[in-house]
Amino acid sequence: MNMVQAINSTLDMKMAADDSIILLGEDIGKDGGVFRVTDGLQSKYGQQRVIDTPLTELGIVGMAIGMAVYGLKPVPEIQFQDFIYTAMDQIINQMAKMRYRTAGKITVPLVLRTPYGGGIRGGLYHSQSGESYFVHTAGLTVVTPSNPYDAKGLLSASLDLGDPVIFLEPKKLYRFQKMDVPDEDYKVQIGKARKVREGDSITIITYGSMVPTVAAVVEKNKVDADVIDLITLSPLDIDAISASVKKTGRVMIVHEAPRTLGMGAEISAMISERMIEYLYAPILRVTGPDTPFPYRLEDTYLPNEKRIMDAVDKLLKFR
Repeated sequence: MNMVQAINSTLDMKMAADDSIILLGEDIGKDGGVFRVTDGLQSKYGQQRVIDTPLTELGIVGMAIGMAVYGLKPVPEIQFQDFIYTAMDQIINQMAKMRYRTAGKITVPLVLRTPYGGGIRGGLYHSQSGESYFVHTAGLTVVTPSNPYDAKGLLSASLDLGDPVIFLEPKKLYRFQKMDVPDEDYKVQIGKARKVREGDSITIITYGSMVPTVAAVVEKNKVDADVIDLITLSPLDIDAISASVKKTGRVMIVHEAPRTLGMGAEISAMISERMIEYLYAPILRVTGPDTPFPYRLEDTYLPNEKRIMDAVDKLLKFR
């Protein structure tokens, strides 16, 4: 399966087993969504369980929160993550805080799916990476798969969590690769990072669409790097990060979101606070620039081989 097929398979499997799971979003029914992730599900489960909504992100998220509070398990889709910002009041002040404000009496078992990041040359309104907004909000679990296997197992785990999850799908990877994905149900553990590659000289921490990019660069240039796929952005697997940093002493963080207050900044701070005595060099970040996402310069905006290798060389030469 590719990632689109893996997510579709998971939704199909879970909906067949649990009548309380409801999908809602713009064009997700008859058309199967912009990226065809929900293709065929409305014809199988009907318009009451796969709902084509009006074009209102605020309404989609608000309705989903109401469904969750009353015992359903809604899976709203925001067509592009860029469109989610009109719903931030509902996400931050209701979805994320319902359990806290009711002392656990009311929960929100909701998985909000949305494609994010570059990869389709969609420009500034269809390519943003806003994961830091959600990670900054207490009460939200934030996850992002980097391959079809993790996509299915992570979505299954998210649907069973019982609390609100922001499920970020790197649109660049939707049809990037196919791999063996079991038909049966399985879980990828939330909060647990994955070691993509073993090495002793540098720790490279990344996630989402940058995982295959980093893996390819490291492989091509024979870099002796520990490559960590975070998978879960909140909560972070600090134990996996710590073990790798203590082994290598040199750290690079790669993500396509803008540099300032991105995930790289938080991870750098955590490492500095907890592991500075193990570091042989400054922590480096290879990220998107602090600019709107361009239409025609996508390959320049996104971290690439040259920028990654420049950082590798700087880390290895630092004395």
